[in-house]
Amino acid sequence: MTAPRTDRIPYGGDYNPEQWPEPVWDDDHRLFTQARIDTLTVGVFAWSLTQPAEDTYDFTVLDRILDRAAAEGRRVCLATGTAALPPWLATAHPEVNHTDFEGRRHRYGQRHNFCPNSPVYRRHAGSLAGRLAEHYAHHPALLAWHVNNEYGAPCYCELCADAFRGWLRERHGTLDALNDAWYTTFWSHRYTAWEQIEPPSALTEHWRGPDHTAFQGITLDWFRFTTDARLGCFLAEKAAIRAHDPATPVTTNFMGMFRPLDYHRWAPHLDFASWDCYPPLDAPPTWPALAHDLMRGLKDGAPFWLMEQTPSTTACRDVNPLRRPGELRLASWQAVAHGADAVLYFQMRASRGACEKYHGAVVGHAGRDDTRVFREVAELGRELESVGDVVLGARTPARTALLFDWDSWWALEISDGPSRLVRYQDVVHAYHRAAREAGADVDVVPVTADLTPYDVVLAPVLHLVKGDLAARLEAVAERGGTVLTTFLSGRADLHDRAFLSDVPGPLAPLTGVRVDEWDARPADVTNPVLLGDLRVDARLVFEIVLPRGAEPVGTYQDDFYAGTPAVTRNRFGAGEGWYVATALDQPGVDAVVRRVLDRHGLVGPYADRRGVETAHRVAPDGTRLLFLLNHTADPAPLTAHAPGTDLLTGKRVERGDALPLDPLGVVVLRLQ
Repeated sequence: MTAPRTDRIPYGGDYNPEQWPEPVWDDDHRLFTQARIDTLTVGVFAWSLTQPAEDTYDFTVLDRILDRAAAEGRRVCLATGTAALPPWLATAHPEVNHTDFEGRRHRYGQRHNFCPNSPVYRRHAGSLAGRLAEHYAHHPALLAWHVNNEYGAPCYCELCADAFRGWLRERHGTLDALNDAWYTTFWSHRYTAWEQIEPPSALTEHWRGPDHTAFQGITLDWFRFTTDARLGCFLAEKAAIRAHDPATPVTTNFMGMFRPLDYHRWAPHLDFASWDCYPPLDAPPTWPALAHDLMRGLKDGAPFWLMEQTPSTTACRDVNPLRRPGELRLASWQAVAHGADAVLYFQMRASRGACEKYHGAVVGHAGRDDTRVFREVAELGRELESVGDVVLGARTPARTALLFDWDSWWALEISDGPSRLVRYQDVVHAYHRAAREAGADVDVVPVTADLTPYDVVLAPVLHLVKGDLAARLEAVAERGGTVLTTFLSGRADLHDRAFLSDVPGPLAPLTGVRVDEWDARPADVTNPVLLGDLRVDARLVFEIVLPRGAEPVGTYQDDFYAGTPAVTRNRFGAGEGWYVATALDQPGVDAVVRRVLDRHGLVGPYADRRGVETAHRVAPDGTRLLFLLNHTADPAPLTAHAPGTDLLTGKRVERGDALPLDPLGVVVLRLQ
């Protein structure tokens, strides 16, 4: 099953009319029509409304909400509402309340406040989802099912401990296998009964928080178990829905690069991927670009939904700046350029009270239509409406892949060496950014993905090498492709046990290097690297490389290892394997990646226009689309490199014509 079928990009977002008197709904729908809003996500936190007591279900208000949406010609993404417990459930069954990392059983409050392994929670959540599906499966407004909301972090209660032991028994089979995987001969940890195993927490294996563990193998399995436990909740609700509604697509909203949950393990169970885009305040536009590409890669390149973004400001940080004029439009079209088939907001009307009353909204507390934010939302709505269904179902024709691996992320950041200053997201972002800014379309894919469509495979900080991955990477190079990997790759196996070989372990034949030692230094210590005539800085980790067939491309300039390789290239079959032995600064990463891309003709025509982003999509009927986005406050005078028509203005351009991009401007060319 795929995403919902629509005749345009769905536009709208989270709507909570139950928070307002019904006369306000009239104003809401008038404003929604004015802004070309056609899709509403409802019921996300409505459990206490739809089930006010253990044996009582009441869909009266929800009926009116959906009936009104249908009468107005709008469609609904209907949530099950199970992300926040109702007070009666937490009071009657305290075991549903979650236990934190420090071992404290919480009392009722907040949201994401449930134990995912509580049979009581799962029974009530599944029952509610089933009742909703039975009641609304054939409602004319129903477009999609939205299970729970932003599934979060783990619970450490006894129910979870028991479930963890059962998960381990199924995964490892025997205690001997588990002891071997976890290397429990260290520190007298050999287990002789399953009941002896405790979840890794502040009370057991951890100190100074979740990233500091005495046993990486235990903690790594705990992270995997946590992913599967939350997935079990999703699957239970989806099954309850499917018992009454076999056709309507089902999703849940992810959070991009969210460390606690391995979304690749979830992907096969979603009918379509969706996510909430709230990048860090200081993040460049390449940060959400990476997350968009990751979300698109979850379903083998199928389009995703942008389920949430703020129209103006967030409300969950210490400081919450506004999006400047034009930034909302640019960010929305960036999502579409990277594969979004829906553009939705949180929230449609601002909450009157509680912690999100100052979160951005399409409609503010006064209900005005003359605010800057509303005008921008309405103008974007008109653009999306005018584009119609041209982009729907369009895929990205990427020849470059970037491997994203939650196991490597977890293992790297719970490691006690060489450096805790290396952050997985930062390194991955640097390489994705370099490829995207060079004009290459990039698929962000799991390590299990089919790599045959790609000429270039980027595999930064591939800390764990599992299964047949090394052989599949060699196959890419053997047939003429290029594989690039970096420092702290090829270090350990599936269980985070060091390979009994020289680093980079199974990647050594492909890269043609042996890492003899590694030096880690504070963040303010740099070692210059000479890449041809370009001098760049490196920091954090400096691996000392001995070529074993590879040729140096860049060399360290300081310390006792000055003159030794920092970047190498190894000819392998008809292709190449590159190894970057240190954390280069962005200009250094850019130089290396562009050299790799250039070998395959993948550097784009606008690669030298700083701040101009390009992306391609190809529709099911073969229509080719080129998105040009100017992320700077200055005009970008471009020249057309192919004939086409701008879908946003109707203007036709020929090859060689001027193609100006306004500050924060967008052009969507239908190429011909």
